[in-house]
Amino acid sequence: MSGTIFMTGASSGIGAATAKKFLDEGWQVGLFARRRAALESVADGAHNAHILPGDITDAAAVDHAVERFVSNAGRLDVLFNNAGMLAPLGSIDEISVSDWQACMDVNLTGMFLAARAAFGQMRRQDPGGGRIINNGSISAYMPREGAAPYTATKHGVTGLTRQISLDGRPFDIACGQIDIGNARTEILQQVTDKAIADGQAPPDTIEVEHVADAVWQMANLPLHANVQFMTLMATKMPYIGRG
Repeated sequence: MSGTIFMTGASSGIGAATAKKFLDEGWQVGLFARRRAALESVADGAHNAHILPGDITDAAAVDHAVERFVSNAGRLDVLFNNAGMLAPLGSIDEISVSDWQACMDVNLTGMFLAARAAFGQMRRQDPGGGRIINNGSISAYMPREGAAPYTATKHGVTGLTRQISLDGRPFDIACGQIDIGNARTEILQQVTDKAIADGQAPPDTIEVEHVADAVWQMANLPLHANVQFMTLMATKMPYIGRG
Protein backbone atom coordinates (compact mmCIF):
# COMPACT_ATOMS: atom_id res chain seq x y z
CA MET A 1 0.00 0.00 0.00
CA SER A 2 1.16 3.55 -0.72
CA GLY A 3 -0.50 6.70 0.45
CA THR A 4 0.02 10.24 1.65
CA ILE A 5 1.34 11.31 5.05
CA PHE A 6 2.04 14.71 6.59
CA MET A 7 4.68 14.72 9.33
CA THR A 8 5.47 17.45 11.83
CA GLY A 9 8.89 17.66 13.43
CA ALA A 10 10.29 15.95 10.34
CA SER A 11 13.74 17.56 10.35
CA SER A 12 15.47 15.36 12.95
CA GLY A 13 15.21 12.41 15.31
CA ILE A 14 12.07 10.30 15.15
CA GLY A 15 10.47 12.51 12.51
CA ALA A 16 13.44 12.27 10.15
CA ALA A 17 13.76 8.50 10.54
CA THR A 18 10.03 8.01 9.97
CA ALA A 19 10.00 10.32 6.97
CA LYS A 20 12.82 8.35 5.36
CA LYS A 21 10.95 5.09 5.98
CA PHE A 22 7.81 6.33 4.23
CA LEU A 23 9.76 7.95 1.40
CA ASP A 24 11.59 4.68 0.77
CA GLU A 25 8.23 2.87 0.69
CA GLY A 26 6.93 5.20 -2.02
CA TRP A 27 4.47 7.33 -0.05
CA GLN A 28 3.92 11.01 -0.75
CA VAL A 29 5.42 12.61 2.37
CA GLY A 30 4.87 16.16 3.60
CA LEU A 31 7.87 17.27 5.66
CA PHE A 32 7.03 20.04 8.13
CA ALA A 33 9.47 21.73 10.53
CA ARG A 34 11.11 25.12 10.94
CA ARG A 35 14.47 24.44 9.23
CA ARG A 36 14.23 24.17 5.43
CA ALA A 37 17.85 23.03 5.04
CA ALA A 38 17.32 20.17 7.49
CA LEU A 39 14.13 19.10 5.69
CA GLU A 40 15.99 19.14 2.37
CA SER A 41 18.64 16.90 3.91
CA VAL A 42 15.98 14.42 5.04
CA ALA A 43 14.31 14.48 1.61
CA ASP A 44 17.65 13.90 -0.13
CA GLY A 45 16.15 14.78 -3.50
CA ALA A 46 13.30 12.25 -3.32
CA HIS A 47 10.61 13.04 -5.89
CA ASN A 48 7.88 12.06 -3.40
CA ALA A 49 9.06 14.48 -0.68
CA HIS A 50 7.18 17.74 -0.15
CA ILE A 51 9.27 20.24 1.80
CA LEU A 52 7.01 22.50 3.85
CA PRO A 53 8.91 24.69 6.33
CA GLY A 54 6.89 26.34 9.08
CA ASP A 55 6.40 26.88 12.80
CA ILE A 56 4.21 24.33 14.57
CA THR A 57 2.98 27.02 16.99
CA ASP A 58 1.65 29.20 14.13
CA ALA A 59 -1.91 28.14 13.26
CA ALA A 60 -1.88 29.89 9.87
CA ALA A 61 1.43 28.26 8.93
CA VAL A 62 0.17 24.80 9.86
CA ASP A 63 -3.08 25.26 7.94
CA HIS A 64 -1.22 26.57 4.89
CA ALA A 65 1.27 23.68 4.90
CA VAL A 66 -1.49 21.05 5.06
CA GLU A 67 -3.37 22.80 2.25
CA ARG A 68 -0.22 22.96 0.10
CA PHE A 69 0.51 19.30 0.69
CA VAL A 70 -3.00 18.21 -0.24
CA SER A 71 -2.98 20.38 -3.36
CA ASN A 72 0.15 18.52 -4.52
CA ALA A 73 -0.51 15.01 -3.16
CA GLY A 74 -4.26 14.90 -3.80
CA ARG A 75 -5.47 13.92 -0.32
CA LEU A 76 -4.31 13.29 3.25
CA ASP A 77 -4.34 9.71 4.47
CA VAL A 78 -2.22 10.02 7.63
CA LEU A 79 -0.92 12.70 9.97
CA PHE A 80 2.10 11.79 12.09
CA ASN A 81 1.79 14.42 14.81
CA ASN A 82 5.37 14.31 16.00
CA ALA A 83 6.80 17.76 16.77
CA GLY A 84 7.95 18.14 20.36
CA MET A 85 10.51 19.61 22.73
CA LEU A 86 11.86 19.10 26.24
CA ALA A 87 12.04 22.12 28.52
CA PRO A 88 15.18 22.60 30.65
CA LEU A 89 15.19 20.04 33.44
CA GLY A 90 14.79 20.98 37.10
CA SER A 91 12.44 20.89 40.05
CA ILE A 92 9.21 22.80 39.49
CA ASP A 93 10.39 25.87 41.43
CA GLU A 94 13.43 26.10 39.15
CA ILE A 95 11.41 26.09 35.90
CA SER A 96 10.69 29.48 34.39
CA VAL A 97 7.23 30.40 33.24
CA SER A 98 8.63 31.12 29.77
CA ASP A 99 10.11 27.61 29.51
CA TRP A 100 6.80 26.13 30.68
CA GLN A 101 4.88 28.13 28.09
CA ALA A 102 7.26 27.26 25.25
CA CYS A 103 6.84 23.56 25.99
CA MET A 104 3.05 23.93 26.10
CA ASP A 105 3.04 25.84 22.81
CA VAL A 106 5.00 23.17 20.93
CA ASN A 107 3.98 19.89 22.56
CA LEU A 108 0.30 20.49 23.16
CA THR A 109 -0.96 23.51 21.23
CA GLY A 110 1.15 22.56 18.22
CA MET A 111 -0.25 19.05 18.28
CA PHE A 112 -3.77 20.46 18.50
CA LEU A 113 -3.14 22.76 15.52
CA ALA A 114 -1.83 19.96 13.32
CA ALA A 115 -4.63 17.59 14.34
CA ARG A 116 -7.20 20.33 13.75
CA ALA A 117 -5.94 20.99 10.22
CA ALA A 118 -5.68 17.30 9.37
CA PHE A 119 -9.07 16.41 10.84
CA GLY A 120 -10.75 19.13 8.79
CA GLN A 121 -9.14 17.88 5.57
CA MET A 122 -9.93 14.23 6.28
CA ARG A 123 -13.53 15.12 7.05
CA ARG A 124 -14.00 17.07 3.81
CA GLN A 125 -12.12 14.92 1.29
CA ASP A 126 -13.77 12.34 -0.95
CA PRO A 127 -13.59 9.55 0.00
CA GLY A 128 -13.53 10.82 3.54
CA GLY A 129 -11.52 9.54 6.45
CA GLY A 130 -7.92 9.17 7.50
CA ARG A 131 -5.65 8.43 10.43
CA ILE A 132 -3.95 10.63 13.01
CA ILE A 133 -0.99 9.20 14.92
CA ASN A 134 0.08 11.29 17.91
CA ASN A 135 3.58 10.97 19.33
CA GLY A 136 3.04 10.70 23.07
CA SER A 137 5.67 9.39 25.45
CA ILE A 138 5.89 7.07 28.39
CA SER A 139 5.90 10.40 30.24
CA ALA A 140 2.20 10.45 29.39
CA TYR A 141 1.85 7.86 32.16
CA MET A 142 4.91 8.09 34.40
CA PRO A 143 7.02 11.22 35.01
CA ARG A 144 10.75 11.56 34.63
CA GLU A 145 12.59 13.50 37.32
CA GLY A 146 12.66 17.24 36.78
CA ALA A 147 10.43 17.32 33.71
CA ALA A 148 7.18 18.95 34.86
CA PRO A 149 6.41 20.83 31.60
CA TYR A 150 7.12 17.82 29.38
CA THR A 151 5.16 15.44 31.61
CA ALA A 152 2.15 17.76 31.74
CA THR A 153 2.06 18.21 27.97
CA LYS A 154 2.31 14.49 27.28
CA HIS A 155 -0.54 13.76 29.68
CA GLY A 156 -2.48 16.34 27.67
CA VAL A 157 -1.63 14.58 24.42
CA THR A 158 -3.23 11.39 25.73
CA GLY A 159 -6.45 13.29 26.42
CA LEU A 160 -6.32 14.81 22.95
CA THR A 161 -5.83 11.37 21.39
CA ARG A 162 -8.88 10.01 23.15
CA GLN A 163 -10.97 13.02 22.17
CA ILE A 164 -9.99 12.82 18.50
CA SER A 165 -10.75 9.09 18.51
CA LEU A 166 -14.23 9.79 19.82
CA ASP A 167 -14.95 12.78 17.58
CA GLY A 168 -13.54 11.03 14.51
CA ARG A 169 -15.82 7.99 14.59
CA PRO A 170 -18.63 9.48 12.44
CA PHE A 171 -16.08 10.52 9.79
CA ASP A 172 -13.92 7.36 9.56
CA ILE A 173 -11.03 9.21 11.18
CA ALA A 174 -8.96 6.89 13.37
CA CYS A 175 -6.59 8.26 15.99
CA GLY A 176 -3.90 6.40 17.89
CA GLN A 177 -0.86 7.22 19.98
CA ILE A 178 2.66 5.84 20.09
CA ASP A 179 4.35 6.21 23.48
CA ILE A 180 8.10 5.97 23.13
CA GLY A 181 10.66 5.35 25.83
CA ASN A 182 14.23 6.46 25.23
CA ALA A 183 14.68 6.59 21.47
CA ARG A 184 18.06 8.13 20.62
CA THR A 185 17.10 11.69 19.75
CA GLU A 186 18.29 15.21 20.52
CA ILE A 187 15.67 15.40 23.29
CA LEU A 188 17.01 12.28 24.99
CA GLN A 189 20.55 13.65 24.78
CA GLN A 190 19.56 16.33 27.30
CA VAL A 191 18.44 13.61 29.72
CA THR A 192 21.65 11.65 29.10
CA ASP A 193 23.84 14.69 29.69
CA LYS A 194 22.06 15.48 32.97
CA ALA A 195 22.38 11.89 34.20
CA ILE A 196 26.11 11.88 33.51
CA ALA A 197 26.53 15.29 35.17
CA ASP A 198 24.73 13.93 38.26
CA GLY A 199 27.01 10.88 38.38
CA GLN A 200 24.32 8.48 37.22
CA ALA A 201 24.37 5.84 34.49
CA PRO A 202 23.01 7.04 31.14
CA PRO A 203 19.58 5.64 30.18
CA ASP A 204 19.09 2.53 28.08
CA THR A 205 17.98 3.47 24.57
CA ILE A 206 16.55 2.18 21.30
CA GLU A 207 17.23 3.26 17.72
CA VAL A 208 14.84 5.70 16.05
CA GLU A 209 14.43 3.26 13.18
CA HIS A 210 12.42 0.98 15.48
CA VAL A 211 9.99 3.83 16.03
CA ALA A 212 9.73 4.43 12.28
CA ASP A 213 8.84 0.75 11.76
CA ALA A 214 6.13 0.97 14.44
CA VAL A 215 4.57 4.09 12.90
CA TRP A 216 4.66 2.32 9.54
CA GLN A 217 2.71 -0.58 11.01
CA MET A 218 0.10 1.74 12.53
CA ALA A 219 -0.29 3.79 9.36
CA ASN A 220 -0.89 0.78 7.13
CA LEU A 221 -3.87 -0.61 9.02
CA PRO A 222 -7.28 -0.34 7.34
CA LEU A 223 -9.42 2.41 8.84
CA HIS A 224 -11.71 -0.07 10.55
CA ALA A 225 -8.73 -1.19 12.69
CA ASN A 226 -6.72 0.98 15.04
CA VAL A 227 -3.79 0.76 17.42
CA GLN A 228 -5.20 3.01 20.12
CA PHE A 229 -2.02 3.10 22.22
CA MET A 230 1.35 1.49 21.55
CA THR A 231 4.24 1.55 24.03
CA LEU A 232 7.68 1.11 22.46
CA MET A 233 10.62 1.35 24.82
CA ALA A 234 14.08 0.16 25.71
CA THR A 235 13.65 -3.24 27.38
CA LYS A 236 15.77 -2.42 30.42
CA MET A 237 14.26 0.96 31.19
CA PRO A 238 13.22 1.34 34.85
CA TYR A 239 9.58 1.79 33.85
CA ILE A 240 7.90 -1.38 35.09
CA GLY A 241 8.13 -2.13 38.80
CA ARG A 242 10.60 -0.40 41.09
CA GLY A 243 13.34 -0.10 38.47
